[in-house]
Amino acid sequence: MIRCCGRVLRGLWASAHPGPTMVVTTLAVALSAAAGLGLWRILLLTAAVFIGQLSVGISNDAIDADRDRVTGRDDKPIARGEVSTRTAWIAATGCLLLALLLSAPLGIGLLAAHALALASAWSYNAGLKATLWSVAPFIISFGLFPSFATLSAPEPQIAAPWTWLAGGTLGAAMHLTNVLPDLDDDARTGIRGLPHRIGGTPAAVLAAASVLVGAAAVLYGSAADGIQAASPVSWWFFGLVVAVVLTTLGLTFAGRSGRVLFRLLMLAALLLAAQLVATGGSLAG
Repeated sequence: MIRCCGRVLRGLWASAHPGPTMVVTTLAVALSAAAGLGLWRILLLTAAVFIGQLSVGISNDAIDADRDRVTGRDDKPIARGEVSTRTAWIAATGCLLLALLLSAPLGIGLLAAHALALASAWSYNAGLKATLWSVAPFIISFGLFPSFATLSAPEPQIAAPWTWLAGGTLGAAMHLTNVLPDLDDDARTGIRGLPHRIGGTPAAVLAAASVLVGAAAVLYGSAADGIQAASPVSWWFFGLVVAVVLTTLGLTFAGRSGRVLFRLLMLAALLLAAQLVATGGSLAG
């Protein structure tokens, strides 16, 4: 019995997309700390974000189980039958409700923002991924994300407008980048989101442009109302983002594989996230 439960829990964790889940959770911790939240608020927000991401990842694999079997995804526990679809749905729904329950003590603003972000993410899993609007849930969810920290403060407020632009462009870049290695498999199973419709090379170029726009927004935001000079740290991150993006564009037009571009664009996106965290003290509008 214990061994069986352990196998199911390991399968659920593998189904929760551990990499992206931990990246988003770490970003929540960093933004919360940079915004000056107290320890209990950081811990509660981190738990809410982490569990919410579990719900998104598990629901995605539950919905995609049949597609994953067709494409031979042996790395997917639900597709392999190690975790039943029923168990996965119970876990995903339970995590969704728990994430909202944990958000509530931090205020109605944070609860509403987190609920909207999770609804957006679930809508992608439920069908938007196969449409022209596949990028919209990422823009919405990541655009809201910087406000999680400011709405969790004792005096809650929406994050500054430039953070919405930075978060939204980060989300767009992550979506456009994430599908690059799987374009062919997706096409076989009827998934035709925005990157599939425009093609791998245009998707990589659009992702690179999105990262640059986000980095420029953070550079502006690191200055006081755009009047004072941006901080040296923000300039340093901006320079790194530009260097990685230019390298990516060069390799894109040289015809390099989607996996190479995926890694470089993910690096650029992570640098943008780090740049956003470095300006955390000025997130509030």
